[in-house]
Amino acid sequence: MTTQALPITGIILAGGEGRRMGGQDKGWVRYQGEPLIHHVSQRLLPQVSELLINANRNQADYQSLGYPVIADLESGFQGPLMGILTGLKAASQPWVLFAPCDGPFLPEDLAARLYQAALDSQQPIAVASDGERLQPVVVLIRRDCLVQLEAAMQAGERKPDRWYASVGMTSVVFAAEGLRNFNKPEEIPLT
Repeated sequence: MTTQALPITGIILAGGEGRRMGGQDKGWVRYQGEPLIHHVSQRLLPQVSELLINANRNQADYQSLGYPVIADLESGFQGPLMGILTGLKAASQPWVLFAPCDGPFLPEDLAARLYQAALDSQQPIAVASDGERLQPVVVLIRRDCLVQLEAAMQAGERKPDRWYASVGMTSVVFAAEGLRNFNKPEEIPLT
């Protein structure tokens, strides 16, 4: 099975405030001469059946990339679970792969390995790990978890890893470099 054939919608999470990046929209921070959103979209596009961007500002800029852009269902930068909920509602495929807009090194087999792990474990959620910690915004979620996430968020849940554990999850270890992301300006190499 080729990765193109996987029944997965990819969602790039670009909806955060970027507080640790000095308030900048992380997707448009440049790395190696290109905005981070370009690096991430090029990594994800070959792995998924459709690609969307979750963004709460600069929507016209994101739309210029040629992918559908979806804003959080509720305003106010409510965290990654709101972006995940928004993505689950917008996705057309039965599985949804989420990745942050500031992770330019995503593995080329990310979708395939998470998908296989979800199938093998019969869990509705497969989360990437660097071997020491879960990377909660690099995650594959079965779209039918939408109702459970809505209920959890209405009950006040805001921590992705806690919600994943409550629903049922497996984790997949990837090389730490593939999951590295840029949170602060000083983390981005000048070269």
